[in-house]
Amino acid sequence: MISFRSDYSLGAHPKVMQALMDTNFEHTDGYCLDRFSDECTELIRRWIGKPNADVHYFVGGTPCNTTTISAGLRPYEGVITPSTGHIYVHETGSVESTGHRQFAMPTEDGKLRQKDIETALMHHEDEHTSIPKMVYITQPAENGSVYTKAELTALSECCRKHNLTFYIDGARLGTALTWPTNDVTIQEIADLCDAFYIGGTKIGALFGEALVLVHPEKFDEHFRYMIKRQGALLAKGRLIPVQLKALFEGGEDSLYFELSRYENELAVKLAKGIKEAGYEFWVPHQTNQLFVIMKNEQIAELEKDFFFYTWCPYDENRSVIRLVISWGTTEEDVEALINAL
Repeated sequence: MISFRSDYSLGAHPKVMQALMDTNFEHTDGYCLDRFSDECTELIRRWIGKPNADVHYFVGGTPCNTTTISAGLRPYEGVITPSTGHIYVHETGSVESTGHRQFAMPTEDGKLRQKDIETALMHHEDEHTSIPKMVYITQPAENGSVYTKAELTALSECCRKHNLTFYIDGARLGTALTWPTNDVTIQEIADLCDAFYIGGTKIGALFGEALVLVHPEKFDEHFRYMIKRQGALLAKGRLIPVQLKALFEGGEDSLYFELSRYENELAVKLAKGIKEAGYEFWVPHQTNQLFVIMKNEQIAELEKDFFFYTWCPYDENRSVIRLVISWGTTEEDVEALINAL
């Protein structure tokens, strides 16, 4: 069975595993109060050009999102998200469990835009309603599309105009930053938002995300208390920055970017084969996720040899499947799928 199910189904890249092995017998303090956390934090600050940013480490995206959003909002405030947003669709009400409302805005392509924010604000304006106070997006979007610099700038300006906190989920940020048509850098992302996270789980780590609070004053002053309260403060905290440091060292030449480019390159090859085989894409293809429309009987046949996710129905006879390239996907895997198609 060849897997195109996800980009986190494998363990970790050998260089990440080696970093864990090399540090395995060193005693350190817990809860990210150790030299590895300090070193990774300084690396990230230099990388993004924000020496005063706060950096915190989480095992996964859901505790990172839930903690960040709840820390940045008062009890009666909520967060604006695309209706396809990860926090709205795939995190089991974790934001709502903290008492905060989500304002899910329908979009044509999964991307949130200024008009969507304005619409949410228009309908929630006084003490009888929850107040939208934060904007959440993923880069890339849930359907794999990449926000351009102009789109991110427009969102940022809208947030600043209305005094909204702008938070970017970067679980797959590397694939967005290395996509051939991408025109925004990680330094510019740091300039445009109030907080974002750089995902490791989906790009070569066993687990781990680095949350960057560019403007920490917008979040609870006792942020580490919030992490603990959410059950997200890892006792063996060093395990996350040890992995992320191995991924991030080297900037543009880092393993993080190397793996992200590799995933995109194989995704482009697979997309070409899918088109040549006569299939249609549900949404225009970008990054390492491909959404393909197939007849249901074709999907059943393909499932005999390939592991993937059936995303949603398309019509009575067809569905959308999601194919994901991971750092461990090989050219042979892609060629096998193309041949099967």
